[in-house]
Amino acid sequence: MSTSRTRGTVRGLPEWDRCAVMGVVNVTPDSFSDGGRWFDTTVAVKHGLHLMSEGADLVDVGGESTRPGASRVDEAEELRRVIPVVKGLASEGVTVSVDTMRARVAEQAVAAGAVLVNDVSGGLADPDMIPAVAAAEVPFVVMHWRGFSESMNSRAVYGDVVAEVIDELRQRMEAVIAGGVAPERVVIDPGLGFAKDAAHDLKLVAHLTELHALGRPLLVAASRKRFLGHVLTGPGAAAPPPARERDAATAAVSALAAQAGAWAVRVHEVRATADAVRVARAVEGAA
Repeated sequence: MSTSRTRGTVRGLPEWDRCAVMGVVNVTPDSFSDGGRWFDTTVAVKHGLHLMSEGADLVDVGGESTRPGASRVDEAEELRRVIPVVKGLASEGVTVSVDTMRARVAEQAVAAGAVLVNDVSGGLADPDMIPAVAAAEVPFVVMHWRGFSESMNSRAVYGDVVAEVIDELRQRMEAVIAGGVAPERVVIDPGLGFAKDAAHDLKLVAHLTELHALGRPLLVAASRKRFLGHVLTGPGAAAPPPARERDAATAAVSALAAQAGAWAVRVHEVRATADAVRVARAVEGAA
């Protein structure tokens, strides 16, 4: 089966002839990769527009860090961070996704112009999320998730990580669809780095094609994550390279994900990944 057929389309979003590139704007002071850099609304909007100029197809705006060990922010603060940035980018014609686990933030972001809700909990963190997304009639990213950041490392226990992630994602998809979200609006995400160690993440990247068994478009979010730092750590190194030095490794995973038929990849630094997915598409077309 060709990757062009496995990639799929999402109702309510543009169709791309290759793996799409989702740029990340973290409106947080404590993101693992770029905390504080885009915390100001004006700076965050400018950064989102820069990501588009670098080749992003859509921009994911989040106001709560989900790095391991991160504490949650309250809803009012998340709204204060996110909504002006969503509004500013949408007013410039950007296809905007909102990265949130809260139904009220999702609702207000959609009202401000967001066209996709990316919930790392797959609707588990807030019981009002699925009804809210169903009512808004927007696409919904269902990620594999086993708990909040404070405790997720302790949940990284698997017998067969690929089979278990697929099974748990299937159950979550079924719950989301039963809750009223149209199947054609569902995107799946294996949740690299969430309740997974480096070996689990690498195993999932090696078996991305198996996630197509779920029948929905696949989002891969490997950007700058710990498992890439683990891969890049040389013999005798005291510590892995910092997050911002993992962009070339991220682009490598983006090419692999595109080759495996991913619908989109989510990245902090866009230019290298935009090049990588275009090369992957050209190779696919030449096959």
